[in-house]
Amino acid sequence: MGQYLPEQLSHAGKIVVIDYHKGNLSSVARGLVRAGWQAVEVSDDPATIEGAAGLVLPGVGAFADAMGFMEASGQAAAIKRAVAADTPILGICLGLQLMLERGDEGTPVDAPHAPWTAGLGLMRGSCTRLPGGRLKVPHVGWDQLHITEAGRACPLLAGVPEGANVYYTHSYAADADVAEQNVAARTHYARSFASVMWEGNAYGCQFHPEKSSGAGLVILRNFVRIVEGSATA
Repeated sequence: MGQYLPEQLSHAGKIVVIDYHKGNLSSVARGLVRAGWQAVEVSDDPATIEGAAGLVLPGVGAFADAMGFMEASGQAAAIKRAVAADTPILGICLGLQLMLERGDEGTPVDAPHAPWTAGLGLMRGSCTRLPGGRLKVPHVGWDQLHITEAGRACPLLAGVPEGANVYYTHSYAADADVAEQNVAARTHYARSFASVMWEGNAYGCQFHPEKSSGAGLVILRNFVRIVEGSATA
C-alpha cells in the first residue's frame, strides 16, 4: 500500500486503487497522479474503499480467484456500497470483467454454479474467453477503439478520437449478452467485444489506459474530472 501526493494540485478526498493482492498497482496510481489527482492511495481495506472519493479496480489475475478474494475480504461488499452511494469507479482490464454479472475464467468444476463465478453485477452480461484460431490469444498489443453511438455521450471518452489506439493484454472479454446501451466502444479482435463500458457512475476499459500513451492519459484525466464532479456535487 502507498500514497502518491504531488504538490501542485488539491482535491478533496482520495482515489483508491483497490488492491486484491495481485500484481503491481503502482503504474495505475502514477497514471492517476499524472492525470491530475493529488491524493491516490493503494489499499486493500474495505473501510478505505468505501470512504473513497473515487475507485479504480485494476486488472491482474483470473476472474474466480479475484472474486473469491474480494468476497472473503469484504472488498466486494464495500465496492457495491460505495457505488450505490454514487462513488465513481473505473475498472481496468480484469477490473471491467469483474464489474459484470458473471465470468467463467478459473471457476472450479465442482463449484455450485460452474462454469460461472458471480461478479460484482454493476453491469449486465458475462465475461468469456476470446476464441482461438486465426488470431493469437491472448490479445497483446495496440488496437483500435471504435466509439459507439452511446459512447459519444460517455464522459470517459470525451476528447478521445474514433480509432484511437490503446494497449491490450487479455484473453477474456465481455460477451455478446452485455446491454448495448452500456457499450461505449468496441474493439474487433477474434470477435467484436465491448472495450469501454458505462453504467451510471461505473466505467470500465478492457485495455490499460495507464499504458496507452496519449489516449490513455486523456481517459484517466476524464475519470479524474468525473470524480471531481461527483465530489463537489
